[in-house]
Amino acid sequence: MKKKVVVGLSGGVDSAVAAYLLKQRGYEVVGLFMRNWVEEEEDGACTADEDFYDVRRVCGVLDIPYYGVDFSREYYERVFKHFLSEYEKGRTPNPDVLCNREIKFDAFARYARELGADYIATGHYCRVEERADGNYLLRAADENKDQTYFLNQVTSAQLQNVLFPLGDMVKDEVRKTAERAGLPVAKKKDSTGICFIGERNFRKFLAQYLPMKDGEIKTEEGKTVGTHRGVFYYTLGQRKGLGLGGVQGGREGAWFVTGKDVKNNILYVSQGDESRLFHDVIECDAFNFIPHPPAEKEFDCLVRIRHRQPLQEARAFVTEGGGVRIECKLPQRAACAGQYAVLYRGDVCLGGGVMERVSDKG
Repeated sequence: MKKKVVVGLSGGVDSAVAAYLLKQRGYEVVGLFMRNWVEEEEDGACTADEDFYDVRRVCGVLDIPYYGVDFSREYYERVFKHFLSEYEKGRTPNPDVLCNREIKFDAFARYARELGADYIATGHYCRVEERADGNYLLRAADENKDQTYFLNQVTSAQLQNVLFPLGDMVKDEVRKTAERAGLPVAKKKDSTGICFIGERNFRKFLAQYLPMKDGEIKTEEGKTVGTHRGVFYYTLGQRKGLGLGGVQGGREGAWFVTGKDVKNNILYVSQGDESRLFHDVIECDAFNFIPHPPAEKEFDCLVRIRHRQPLQEARAFVTEGGGVRIECKLPQRAACAGQYAVLYRGDVCLGGGVMERVSDKG
């Protein structure tokens, strides 16, 4: 009998090509569309209905069955609440990382196996390799599209019987494959941003859940240079949208955010000299190693602190309690608390942890 694989179809070209390739390889393919956000606003940005329409068209061309499942309750409880909690603390969360761990490789995987799946598959750009000691997550052939950063919190067990058909392909090749296969989404624009915000104004969206109030913008020396519309809106290192001009007797150059005092609703900024944003030590209190922590307590590695950042040389120290201290060869700009530091050895993604504190060596 053919092995059954349930493919997570988003309505985009990547997952459509993943389904096509798996059918070409002889699998019994079933499409499964996830609705993770229910939008009630009239001007809402959720495109779930349009995406599901595209899923139906793709499955029609491929002649495969498909299902739709609503995970919006699970998403709200397991991803969105954490997103809001982190913003309330003045941190910068990454909900896409939690979505992978909690929804795509947990709730979705469980549902797929209830459908009789031998394997699950997605359109992620990454690879998985089964070894004697567990499942390893590897970077994709297309470094520009590699998505291991967003998968840094999945476990070895979650990678069991998972297929990533696009891991050895580059994006141009994927689109050409879609065109040759006659897939109706071959030229569909890639989605960007967080699914529950979409193209909508971020401030307007966040204000629905976190009450905002105007406050002072101050320099690190305590001088008031302007007002902000809500401290939650801003990110460490941000340059645009501050609405600040020159200050008499001050430095020249762009203003940028250096810190947030959530309790007192103060946004701290500096002008010109960005040196205070650079640090070479990053601490994670908890770290998810894939598939397990290395035998050595300290080791050379590569690190990235945001998606698509070029990999940086570093040395990692495993700390008591399961955390990691990362000493970077070069100082890193704007390492934001709440975001993830992800470690690599060559093509292997070792896992990641939430950045809690930054400092300088010495």
